[in-house]
Amino acid sequence: MSSYMHTERESPLACNMSAIEPGQREQHIETAKQLFRAVTDIQELPNGYAFRLSDEPGVLVKVAEFIVLERLCCPFFGFALEVEPEGGAIWLRLTGRESVKPFIRAETGEFMGTTITKLVGFRPLA
Repeated sequence: MSSYMHTERESPLACNMSAIEPGQREQHIETAKQLFRAVTDIQELPNGYAFRLSDEPGVLVKVAEFIVLERLCCPFFGFALEVEPEGGAIWLRLTGRESVKPFIRAETGEFMGTTITKLVGFRPLA
């Protein structure tokens, strides 16, 4: 039986696009733009944000593609995908350590072409 030792280390809160293969970078940015422009609601979480995505065909595949590459360039993000039953909402949660929220606001705002706080439907979770 092997033992696993986990060493805690924190990466800097900065996107490292060089972690993504050069041939995949442009497509990753386009995928992120498509996803975040399809956001229909945003909820603030204690450690990040939850983004409700439009229920368009292929959105789950796009979310998976986004997560696979985003976790390379932003290893400090936590990701959770929730698909509600009965054709309900699709939620992508981006979370992280205490100081990650301003970074999420800046990055997703860049993809959406606006800031999170200007979006209709934005409401902090209690």
